[in-house]
Amino acid sequence: MAENGLASRLYNGEAGLNIVGRRKLWFGVAGVLVLIAILSFSIRGFSLGIEFAGGNSFQVPASVGTLDDAEREVNSALAAENTGIEVVTAQKVGGPGGDSYELRTGQLSAEQANSVKAQIAEDLGINANQISGNQVSEAWGSQVTQRAILGLVIFIALVMVYLILRFEWRMAVAAVASLITNLLLTAGIYSLVGFEVTPSTIIGLLTILGFALYDVVVVFDKVQENTRGITANNNQTYGEAANLAVNQSLMRSLNTSVVALLPVGGLLFIGAGLLGAGTLKDLGLVLFVGMAVAFLTSILVATPLLALLKNYDPRIQAHNKRVLTRRGAISRGEVPGRGAASPAAQADATDEPVDPDAAALAGAAPKVGARPAGKRPTGARGGRPGGGGNRPGGAKRR
Repeated sequence: MAENGLASRLYNGEAGLNIVGRRKLWFGVAGVLVLIAILSFSIRGFSLGIEFAGGNSFQVPASVGTLDDAEREVNSALAAENTGIEVVTAQKVGGPGGDSYELRTGQLSAEQANSVKAQIAEDLGINANQISGNQVSEAWGSQVTQRAILGLVIFIALVMVYLILRFEWRMAVAAVASLITNLLLTAGIYSLVGFEVTPSTIIGLLTILGFALYDVVVVFDKVQENTRGITANNNQTYGEAANLAVNQSLMRSLNTSVVALLPVGGLLFIGAGLLGAGTLKDLGLVLFVGMAVAFLTSILVATPLLALLKNYDPRIQAHNKRVLTRRGAISRGEVPGRGAASPAAQADATDEPVDPDAAALAGAAPKVGARPAGKRPTGARGGRPGGGGNRPGGAKRR
């Protein structure tokens, strides 16, 4: 019984999951999630770090106490100077001089920053030289954003060229649509949950594009293998062959994603969570979320979209109709063959309703590559005279 379990069938590519046939469901879910993400961008926005929104940061030695103690003292110093600003984020960081706490605030003037720094040193009972302060302008964050967008555009353009040369333009469109969906959903999660956006977040977003592309190329390579010369037979529609490719490569994609997520999860939960390496949190978080979403979009968006685009190709349309016509004839016993698929499965495979009139002509529809049927001439070997020539048994010429 264990050999026939779901895990075994998944590894052998025999699970028969109808992923491509249910593309309307996946597209609907993806569309709703993308709409929620866009609404979150417009209404809630992002929690921008000081690199993008501008602000100040103060670093105090970890010897002053816990992180909560340091945050409380800095907030007290900000209130004492009547700045009207509070600590935005606080994290523990390491450095050459030992561990310290980094506390980030909103934008302060130079005079306010110096006054707050002196007040923090007085409240904590340490020398002001032990406290380092930095001021970041939002112009720096704008420059990073512009370069990130430029890098994204260049990456997508190169991906389109590569996929067109390696596969075809429909696969390129489906892959890029999957990448964009991945970016929107990952950014939507950041916006909804309120994760802070830092330069590490931007780097992570660009990094997951490569992983998502790899996952899509693995699936498309199997699709290309299964659909090569598909119009030369009447056994499978394009959607069914693509769905088989997804089932055959599903465990490979899942294993790749799990293996990639394990070190990233260790970086996020152990490095940033348990060990307090706050500088790893932003990068680990976006990689973990983006890779998980990339696995889903490569399976549920890229290949179903490819099958939908291919169904608009006249050659594939004609092939799908031949397959369904032959199956209709087989189900009525007019043509010998294997069992036919159900009408619902046929409609899912082609995204078109089953035509009973076309199925009625199945007996007259020749198979691709078959010789025309007709009455052959009488006589041996296709009508040649049985007794002619110098062949054995023939009459001798005089």
